[in-house]
Amino acid sequence: MAEHRCGNVGLGTDRRPPGPRHGPRDRMGDPCVSREAFHMTFEASFSGIGRLDRLSYRDTAVHRLDPRAKVVATMLYVVAVISFPKYEVLSLLPFFLFPVLMAALGDIPAGFIARKVVAVSPFAVFVGMFNPLFDPGTVAIAPGVSVSAGWVSFASILVKFALTISAALLLIATTSFPGICRAFRRLGMPALFVSQLLFLYRYLFVLMEETMRVVRARDLRSFGRRGTGVRVFVRIVATLFLRTVERAERIYGAMLARGFRGEVPSMRREALGPSDAVFVLAAASFFALCRLVPVPETIGRLVRGFAG
Repeated sequence: MAEHRCGNVGLGTDRRPPGPRHGPRDRMGDPCVSREAFHMTFEASFSGIGRLDRLSYRDTAVHRLDPRAKVVATMLYVVAVISFPKYEVLSLLPFFLFPVLMAALGDIPAGFIARKVVAVSPFAVFVGMFNPLFDPGTVAIAPGVSVSAGWVSFASILVKFALTISAALLLIATTSFPGICRAFRRLGMPALFVSQLLFLYRYLFVLMEETMRVVRARDLRSFGRRGTGVRVFVRIVATLFLRTVERAERIYGAMLARGFRGEVPSMRREALGPSDAVFVLAAASFFALCRLVPVPETIGRLVRGFAG
């Protein structure tokens, strides 16, 4: 009786000669290898979701700032960026300095933030991809140089998207989502809305953990392609729903035992300090300067003046 183990290694009569059809391609089709690759991919995705939260617990000058100061500065930044007309692309370039400095001072990997921005960029591409068709005309970007107005507005959408999303990601990476919720509450946001945001973020990880357990159990009970049909998928969803409902009831009971009365209690008592005020004032001044003064044109005139 033939015996088949993971990787086609074992004792028995299954002795297929190596060749083009039973080389690396056969190894890739091994059910055990497929399971291992799937688990690695799923767990890597789960780990990537929580990396922003792990980055927020570093100890840097940016992390030590009061969450309210960072939230206010980020909101001012977003308002300044989106207030530019759709044909002013060059004027947006100085705003890249803010996320670059935040990432550098907060010890946040720039490549990680860039990959997250690229991952969600198809949404911005879909929003602006028809601008070249529906926005006729030309725009002068330099003396004697004109470009299609649709392409300029499309580029403006992409740049604004990259700036605002990177600022939001850096806010989470240097503050933590619970810290942002505390800042919103102290800035006057209703407690119910803050609690909903906090629960949504917290139990995203709970749902991912439950999903990982159910998928791993299904995978260990299937061989090859068995157990991947629609009926099995429906059963997985039903099982996941029942597990999450039961766990939600247990969590809610634990929350009531710990003093939850419609608002998540916090032991932290954060106070704004001089460094927080300096940060907000410096950021607001920089944003106002970049919004009111055409920085690229001013630099260009200065360079031409020195060169002449």
